[in-house]
Amino acid sequence: GGEAWRKYRDALGGTGFTFEYSATFGQALSAARNDPLTAEYGKAIVFDYSYRYFYDDGFGKDFRILNLKDVPPSPSGRGDGGEGQTDTLLLGNLLSFYEQVRLFAEQTDALRPYNLEKPLWVFVGSTVNAVYSENKQPRSDVLTVAHFLHRVLSNRFWALKAMKALLDGKTGLVDDDGSDIFVGRFGYLKDYLKERDLKPENLENLYADLLTRLFHTPSCGGLHLADIKSSPGELGLKAAGGKDYFGLIYIGDTSAFKKLVEEDPRGITLEDDAIAASLFERVNRPDSGIHVLIGAKKFMEGWNSWRVASMGLLNIGRQEGSQIIQLFGRGVRLKGRAMSLKRSAALEGEHPRHIRLLETLNIFAVRANYMAQFRDYLEREGVEVEPAIELPLFVWTNEKFLRRGLVVPRPPDGRDFAREASLLLEPDASIPVQVDLSVKVQTMESTRLGLHTTDVRAGQAREIPTASLAWVDWQQAYLDLLAYKAHKGLSNLVIQPETPRQIVGLKNEKGVPICNVIADESVFSPRSFGDRALLQQAVTQLLCRYVDRFYQARREQWDEQTMVYRPLDSKDPNLGFRPPGLSEEKAGYVVRIPRSEQRLVDAVRALL
Repeated sequence: GGEAWRKYRDALGGTGFTFEYSATFGQALSAARNDPLTAEYGKAIVFDYSYRYFYDDGFGKDFRILNLKDVPPSPSGRGDGGEGQTDTLLLGNLLSFYEQVRLFAEQTDALRPYNLEKPLWVFVGSTVNAVYSENKQPRSDVLTVAHFLHRVLSNRFWALKAMKALLDGKTGLVDDDGSDIFVGRFGYLKDYLKERDLKPENLENLYADLLTRLFHTPSCGGLHLADIKSSPGELGLKAAGGKDYFGLIYIGDTSAFKKLVEEDPRGITLEDDAIAASLFERVNRPDSGIHVLIGAKKFMEGWNSWRVASMGLLNIGRQEGSQIIQLFGRGVRLKGRAMSLKRSAALEGEHPRHIRLLETLNIFAVRANYMAQFRDYLEREGVEVEPAIELPLFVWTNEKFLRRGLVVPRPPDGRDFAREASLLLEPDASIPVQVDLSVKVQTMESTRLGLHTTDVRAGQAREIPTASLAWVDWQQAYLDLLAYKAHKGLSNLVIQPETPRQIVGLKNEKGVPICNVIADESVFSPRSFGDRALLQQAVTQLLCRYVDRFYQARREQWDEQTMVYRPLDSKDPNLGFRPPGLSEEKAGYVVRIPRSEQRLVDAVRALL
């Protein structure tokens, strides 16, 4: 604590240097209020990759923060009264979470390549205790959540009525613009209900399925809290008549919280469980039945989970900036397809419908002021917390021209290159490739005629000497090529382990090598491990470029053999500008602008 860490750091780096990595430098320095320390770090930052850049580059999940104008204060001081808007807000998030769980279960095979984990609903705060004082009264956000779960499990009439209001976007919970915060949500569930005409009995089926999937119970009943005796600090959550625990409260002081529950008139049942092992240990298992985790401060302090899909904020104070950024970072982490760490929207190719649901972190709060503080910290980090303004850009098709009988080549219906044609990557002397790893220098000088610029680059295009190829790790090159193939979605391409070496050493019929590199001499004749790494990089880039050109050539050959001529009409794929989900008939593109850029929004509107 304090300055102690700095003395240790200076001692360790006394005869050399230290290199630090942190996601929370800004918050730590701000909290320290130490001007000399701020000045020291201000001069020593090598690379600033804060969250806004990380997100813009396609890494991690999307996130959605409920921009709620206000939630009325609790009438009791011990949690929300249960009849107010907080329960509706929490039910909206339960419905969003149910949507994620259902999608994950119903499209498991299609989603498997994206390395998504079974969704988990986490309620987490910056203090480990479930009970604290407010206006000299004991208060518990954890109890607010327990009240809500008890109400969902025991009050079928309220749940159905509130679910109808949520799906209709008529909850009375509005944002700063006066719009209901749930308008436009639950697209996956609405598609399911639309097929069945959204009749009341279908909502009952939806509610029954929600009870089964999330709470492991076939029917209504209350909430049971079980003290897990083998694991101090754990309270298991089970529905009355449920087969197994569906959730876990993991807090520091269970005795004070249990006393609040005993004094509470809602009828939550307390019991002891002397048999069950730790529930927290089960959370990360693929077959885990735990869907809800409440109050685990450990989540911010080293516990690692890829499951978090929805996050509720508890006990968020004003002085916990670094913890909030850590918490947010843990929630948006994503493995991604081929472990790219990127969401599908940033990757090429087609992706499963509705996958964005599972690549979005839903963030909400039990109390409105928690959300305000959370949003404030993110905005200071340069994170856009408001959804972008979307402006439709209209496109009109020239109908008169379409009637002139133009024909275009198109693949026959039902035929697909990736599905029909199996390709084996093989050396082809007609496909030359080249990569440029040269050092480039641009000079500029002023003359009587004005500025004169010159581009200079070191190195000439040449093949990699046979002797130097012995330095290449061919197994690693093969694995890198497989990863590139997966990243590009080339599912019908087969690559054999010996092929990369054959490609790099191939020459055409005139003896000219097909693989050339522009680079410094040190790359061709490595004298150090650093030079060898550059040689390895050159080989990998050559192979990736070769795969691109080989695949494109084979696809063009397939196209030539299968294409047929068809009259161009308004349904042609090249005229299908309108993005999915856009209601305007003639809208062709969507311009998305951050809400903070109001002048830009006005300028684009004027242009449109």
